[in-house]
Amino acid sequence: MICRNNRERQGMREAGRVAAKLLRSVGERIRPGISTAELNEVTRELMGQAGAISAAYHYGSKKNPYPGYACFSLNDVIVHGIPSRDIILREGDILSIDLAVFYKNFCGDNTRTFRVGQVSPSADHLIQVAEEALMAGIQQALAGHYVNDISAAIEAVALRGGYSIVREFVGHGIGHEMHEGPQIPNYTLSQKGVKLRPGMSLAIEPMFTLGSADIQNDPDGWTVRTRDHSLAVHVEHTILVTENRPEILTLP
Repeated sequence: MICRNNRERQGMREAGRVAAKLLRSVGERIRPGISTAELNEVTRELMGQAGAISAAYHYGSKKNPYPGYACFSLNDVIVHGIPSRDIILREGDILSIDLAVFYKNFCGDNTRTFRVGQVSPSADHLIQVAEEALMAGIQQALAGHYVNDISAAIEAVALRGGYSIVREFVGHGIGHEMHEGPQIPNYTLSQKGVKLRPGMSLAIEPMFTLGSADIQNDPDGWTVRTRDHSLAVHVEHTILVTENRPEILTLP
């Protein structure tokens, strides 16, 4: 497990700040009637202006690389929603935008589930609980704790809210690459997992659903949605384990 030195920590801070500003700026464009393809184009333009490189664009296999500059997951889509001119936002929708960038050779990764206009009370509460779980997990990212302390905190909030936890996708280490070790599940395991040390940089990302946690994959090879088509939320911050409290690197 990589522990960042002071120079690398500063690099992670800069990448996190850029990623957070970009996600906020894209989110400000959300409104009923806009397509996810239009939001993707905004993302591309803003990344260019910031001097950042999308970590999502052309990620994956050469046969089927991801085509978007961020992931746009609408309503029952959990992760990896592909932007399209045919996907038009409507009042009451919820949209998760997973935006990760490389900036000066470091990666910042963050996700937020946005409300499109006025959403239902059930959708609103699902988002609130996911955000609460994310913060509960971050609070456990202390030197001397273990990965499972983060996982258990996230799971406890989900269970208290009555929501299902997606198990196929987990948080991860992050640094010069978008995905590094260790893996960070959003549910408790029997093992403690990796012991946390100052300098570790992590992406913590709960994914909850309103109904069943069973998933299905679309024919495009990327889009993952709930099998029962219930709403899904995805929230994420990149954080740094320090000698004191955890530092959130992707706060706008």
